[in-house]
Amino acid sequence: MIVADTSALISIASINYLNTFLTEFDIHTTETVIEELEETSEYNDSHGDTAETVLDNRDRITTHQVKGGFTSSRIDPGEGSCTLLTKKIDTEFLITDDLRALPELQNLTNAKVAISPIVLKALVQRDVLDQEEALQKLDELAKKRDWLDAPIHRRAKNLFDSYGRS
Repeated sequence: MIVADTSALISIASINYLNTFLTEFDIHTTETVIEELEETSEYNDSHGDTAETVLDNRDRITTHQVKGGFTSSRIDPGEGSCTLLTKKIDTEFLITDDLRALPELQNLTNAKVAISPIVLKALVQRDVLDQEEALQKLDELAKKRDWLDAPIHRRAKNLFDSYGRS
């Protein structure tokens, strides 16, 4: 079971892997994330279009109402609600693309907190995607999300190096 926040869902959808993600994994999120996606979908840009794609598939994402909320200087309401959700349900991963929030999120949950490219690695491990295509999708993601040469892009590339190349 995976809990995904707004940024992770947008990232995965931006490289046309939302259907695969939702087919291969049991995905959960919060009403707060859905509200953030609705707000993002109002933008007339690629992020707005991608958020709309996620919303079009919300019937395949288990959405939970989480009472209360948690935010900090690094954690936004969507991430905070996802953290609370990981305590409510038995989940293995919390997926986010907010590197600044990652350490604090990890301290607040027993779930493993990871960035969305870990999904590509998991798809390689499940033989749904080959390593070369996963790395191409990672580069496409970096371009679409403006991650090229950013810390998140380097960290994502390290995910593939740290597990070894197939």
